[in-house]
Amino acid sequence: MTQRRYEPIDPGALKTYSITRRRHKVALDAFAGLPVPGATVADLLDSMPDFLAVKNLRSAVEAIVGAHKAQRPVIWAMGAHVVKVGCSPIVIDLIKRGVITAVAFNGSTAIHDVEVATLGATSEEVAETILDGTFGMVEETPAIFTEACKLATAERTGLGQALGKLVSGLSANYVEHSILAAAYQADIPLTVHVAIGTDTIHMHAGANGAQIGQASLIDFRLICSVVKDMAPSGSEPAAGVWCNIGSSVLLPEVFLKAVSVARNLGANLDEMHTLNMDMIRHYRPAQNVIGRPVQAGHGLEIIGHHEIMLPILRQAILEKMRS
Repeated sequence: MTQRRYEPIDPGALKTYSITRRRHKVALDAFAGLPVPGATVADLLDSMPDFLAVKNLRSAVEAIVGAHKAQRPVIWAMGAHVVKVGCSPIVIDLIKRGVITAVAFNGSTAIHDVEVATLGATSEEVAETILDGTFGMVEETPAIFTEACKLATAERTGLGQALGKLVSGLSANYVEHSILAAAYQADIPLTVHVAIGTDTIHMHAGANGAQIGQASLIDFRLICSVVKDMAPSGSEPAAGVWCNIGSSVLLPEVFLKAVSVARNLGANLDEMHTLNMDMIRHYRPAQNVIGRPVQAGHGLEIIGHHEIMLPILRQAILEKMRS
């Protein structure tokens, strides 16, 4: 084979055109504004540059407020970190305002919420307690969950309903800081999705696998019913919104199965929106929340710390509802 010889290209032969004919993705009208000191939060939100995460934030707010006005479900699926960084008041406020209409917890989120309600504090230093075998070995928290499982069995309800009822009836000083209690008092679904062996309460003698499993299965079937209701109603085009806040594995898996059940039962979920908010990107939320279940453009992601992003999201929702 003869070796080919190459010469540098002649750039003078390139075809060019005026920059005024080019389509641009960045323009000055989308740049950040500069609110003055003392400006309102609405001014701050309006001043944000209209790119990337800000676009997703605005789209998420539009979808949530649209669902609220159309009386479609806005479901808040929460990992424990939301509670552990002090964002429970934000969730509780949105429940009381009727914006959040259903909540899904994993087991850990329920544990931390119960401890906040009963003690006003939660979360141990695992790196210390795992070394001497005291990790997860407190008495009070598992006792409450054992009682809740018995109540769920007796009343044939899900674990979330039983915990909400139990916590709401406590005389503790901190019940008003409990999402479980807020959901129960607002009479909205709060479901708890448990993977046996993943929570500290499962280590204790009072843990009853049959009762935990049955109560959590009831909750799965309940959240399937809520997801089915995300379909638009009547002439209203708006559909429901699933917000995955800080759950990297379990709740995205629950959502994927609930969507399959809902569509199998005839629900048209083509117009639903989903939102994933977390500190870093994870595979399952990308695939199971903002990817596979929704149409292109209907899955939104905002990466950032919950203690910063959730207050901003709440305020943006309230400002949009007021406008």
